[in-house]
Amino acid sequence: MAGIMLRSTAFNDHDMLPGRFAQEGGNVSPPLEWSPVPEATELVLMVEDRDAGKTPFLHWLVTGISPRSGGVAEGAVPDGGREWPNDFGATGWAGPNPPRHEDPHRYFFRLYALERPLDLPDSPQAEDVHRALADREFASGTMVGTYFRS
Repeated sequence: MAGIMLRSTAFNDHDMLPGRFAQEGGNVSPPLEWSPVPEATELVLMVEDRDAGKTPFLHWLVTGISPRSGGVAEGAVPDGGREWPNDFGATGWAGPNPPRHEDPHRYFFRLYALERPLDLPDSPQAEDVHRALADREFASGTMVGTYFRS
């Protein structure tokens, strides 16, 4: 599988997310940049907390992103993107909000290039997205941000 370069001007891979992206801060989505993927039908962006429990907690899911978009500005929706419900029950970005005094949680930002669009239920869970991606993705990129509440 091919790789996609995924980065942010707001934080480095495996660094702490600035507070403005968390629910207790401004609750805005971070800016992201990625390398071009011209062969893709669409891109899918998924952000999940892998430390929230037995199953990943979905913080942001955007499908239908234009392969020519190259990134997304802070607080914006990627070009052509459709935002889906997150595990807090709202549509769009839901910033980190781990329980106080826990070890930092890891937030996985993943961008997938697809050969054909996803078929998802109305309110997909992270595991639904992973299953749907299984035979459609041909390239991906990942970066991780951490966050904790004292």
